[in-house]
Amino acid sequence: MKYLSFCIEQLKNLDKRTRLLLGAGTAVVLLLAILLSALNGRTALLARKRTSREADLVQMMNLKQRFLSVRAMSMRFGNRLAAVRADDSPAKVVEEIGIKGKASQVTPLKGEQNGEFMEETAEVKLEALTGNEAVNLIYRLANGTRPVIIKKANFKTRFDDPSRLDLTLTIALLKPAAPPPR
Repeated sequence: MKYLSFCIEQLKNLDKRTRLLLGAGTAVVLLLAILLSALNGRTALLARKRTSREADLVQMMNLKQRFLSVRAMSMRFGNRLAAVRADDSPAKVVEEIGIKGKASQVTPLKGEQNGEFMEETAEVKLEALTGNEAVNLIYRLANGTRPVIIKKANFKTRFDDPSRLDLTLTIALLKPAAPPPR
């Protein structure tokens, strides 16, 4: 307390011009402190916004990548669906692949209509295939020029030759559904 009263007494003993300069200097220092505090708050706000926008940008880039991959898959599916002709059937698709065992049998099953697509379903039985032929058949069905869904696959080894497989597949060929009558 003595120190404060000493400072006040020394301030009163100064001439008027020096007191005025000292007051103005103190005001300038306080004004600079207020401005620096405001600038620091604004800088912190901008840094938070930048961090938030960077996180949003990363998320948007991930969404863009997912969108582009889904769009590419959709385009491939659309192209495969456009390649389907009215006379196509699961038996014809399997026949075009060209992989046949000792005996092959294609049994048509009841098809379904799912929204805009008609599923033409068939059960395909192939006997005495090698493992490589079975894998190639499934690959060509799944990734061929026409949209085929493999609903069920059953592999059995043969008793007479364990290196050969009997394959039973339930496949569905997707076709565009006929538009409803008006």
